[in-house]
Amino acid sequence: MSTTDTTPHASPIPPKRWRTILVGTPLGWAVTLALAALGVHLFANHTGHIVAALPYLLLLACPLMHLFMHGGHGHHHGRRG
Repeated sequence: MSTTDTTPHASPIPPKRWRTILVGTPLGWAVTLALAALGVHLFANHTGHIVAALPYLLLLACPLMHLFMHGGHGHHHGRRG
């Protein structure tokens, strides 16, 4: 009988994801500072619009959380492990 190794081997170089590209790099700092500046500008010049949109943003957050954040409930559809 021949035995084969079916365990996956860890690759020495992790795959590049957007988080590993942005966190701690100059590009990441530039993006963070640009978003912060945009947020300050919007809050300083468009406070009325932001306050008027808050109830709608709260209602929009509920379905988006259900779509994107409920992946870890353990629904594996027949897989046991």
